[in-house]
Amino acid sequence: MLRMGPKSIIAIFAVFALCTCIDPYIPKLNGYESLLVVEGLLTNENTSYTVKVSRTYQEQNATLSMVKDASVSISDDAGTKTKLYNLGNGIYKTDSIGFKGIIGRIYILNVQTKEGEDYESEPCLMNYVPDINRLYFEKWQQLTNNETQSQVGIRIYLDSKDGEINQYLRWDFMESWKFKVPNPQKYNYLGYGVVALVKKINEYCWKNRKSNDVLIHSVYSGQNGQIEKEPILFIPATESDRLLLQYSILIRQYSISKTEYDFWNNMKQVNEAGGDIFAKQPFTVVSNIHNVNDPMERVLGYFQVSAVTQMRMNIPFSEIVELNLPFYHYPCKRIEMSPADYPWPPLAPPLTMDDIYKMYTSSGYTFVEPIYGDSSQVQKLVFTMPECADCELTGTSVKPDFWVDLN
Repeated sequence: MLRMGPKSIIAIFAVFALCTCIDPYIPKLNGYESLLVVEGLLTNENTSYTVKVSRTYQEQNATLSMVKDASVSISDDAGTKTKLYNLGNGIYKTDSIGFKGIIGRIYILNVQTKEGEDYESEPCLMNYVPDINRLYFEKWQQLTNNETQSQVGIRIYLDSKDGEINQYLRWDFMESWKFKVPNPQKYNYLGYGVVALVKKINEYCWKNRKSNDVLIHSVYSGQNGQIEKEPILFIPATESDRLLLQYSILIRQYSISKTEYDFWNNMKQVNEAGGDIFAKQPFTVVSNIHNVNDPMERVLGYFQVSAVTQMRMNIPFSEIVELNLPFYHYPCKRIEMSPADYPWPPLAPPLTMDDIYKMYTSSGYTFVEPIYGDSSQVQKLVFTMPECADCELTGTSVKPDFWVDLN
């Protein structure tokens, strides 16, 4: 197998390692076939754990090739071996009832491909994780665009209870928020100036976003093991609709090993380089998976083993108002039109409401409601862009199970 320089390894690794957020870059490497990519996370939660197995391609702009017929299992230091179910397309899962991680146990992931190659992770200890003590937020202003502009919004912080000496922590989060479209569609146009109420007005919906930031922290010997005012997320008030009605964030805290901490720290360095993987001096690529019969083979990805704790914070709009933040404005244009708004040649047939309707809907606009004149006749038709009229185009109308309206 061809030996690759560190820059080539970094280029491939930066694309296919877990949770990266840089622009894809797949270099063409002469004489190089593919690398195995293994992604998995094992925690102490009552859930089904997923391992994803794929291979890189040599060709530029190609996607991952999923490894569909592997045999995947997880073993522990108590002699228990759990085989994962093959769901197809490179996805392998455990039974949510019959298996979960236990703090203090050591786990090894094994992947055997149909070609007979045997891959194994390093033994991974599931470390104890301290509880999250509290979540809170404050008004915050930060500089952007090379510190030439400022953004104002809120910054979310985390306090954690005392952990262990020489402990390493990682966080991720899931955001959820309720939003309202500015011009919901309330009517359907039936023709000849006649309208009818729609059966369902999609005015309020929810959006979700999973974090892709690398959030890690180390507690060294001699330091206070308690985490205080750890910055998790900054939300600019004018950049999105997250703070207009009600916002919720679920933060998960993981205990990780020193090796996994180095893995995420390397990925953080790549991300902070702005997607330019050659902007900094090459560093050692960290992975805890190897080919049992060929230790020199490069394998990408990481088998994560971590205990986890979590906490949710809900922020109602009333608390945002108290901070005197500027508001986000939807880039939505409301168009009110009637045949009289168009000058027309004297001898030509006059435009009708049907003509106005066809003119705008054929251009991609959505009819939302009529405007009535003094005689209760439809005087104008109102149009807007589809995403400004139907919240289900950018979110879901299904309320999350955990959601409670606070305003």
